[in-house]
Amino acid sequence: MERDTEVKLARQLIAGEPEAFDRFVEHFRAKIFHYSWLMCGQREDAEEVAQETLLKVFESFAHLREPERVRPWVFRIAKNACLMKRRKSVFAPSQELSLDEFLPAMNHEGGHATIQIADWSRLPDRQMLQSEMKEVLARAIRELPENYRAVILLRDMEELSTLETAQILDLTEDVVKTRLHRARLAVRQELDEYLRTDSRVLPSRT
Repeated sequence: MERDTEVKLARQLIAGEPEAFDRFVEHFRAKIFHYSWLMCGQREDAEEVAQETLLKVFESFAHLREPERVRPWVFRIAKNACLMKRRKSVFAPSQELSLDEFLPAMNHEGGHATIQIADWSRLPDRQMLQSEMKEVLARAIRELPENYRAVILLRDMEELSTLETAQILDLTEDVVKTRLHRARLAVRQELDEYLRTDSRVLPSRT
């Protein structure tokens, strides 16, 4: 349904309908800011990236040939704006950490390597929606190396397809799938540590 709304907005913009861009900005502004904030890691940078992205969208809208692809088109512009900002930003890290530093430790038993992850079903559904848990998730994503962070944001947060994500990031679909799997594992490990140490984890429900 949300995609249908975006396509409708794109068609209205192409047709030059009055106030169409205002409605377009209202729809996309929070999405672009959230993506930029998690990608850039700093609110100040994210605000600038969101503004630059929307300005570029306005300037480039005549080049959008397929209204049905407006969401990946917008996020490709956001990706490029974020990359440019990170190159100049005083907040940019001097080097990216390896994803291996975020992955859970392997437990070797019986000649097989397994990953020990807490049982998330021990938390009531309502608890999973609390703001604290959302902040843990956001922090886990922000701490990922950029290549993995970009994939999980586009696939899981913005719900773009594997093909759309690959096209935005100039990757193959297989690379997107691999990075997404590893990014999800790293994020899940961060959430796992939160669940293991949180005193509010309840016994399993029967």
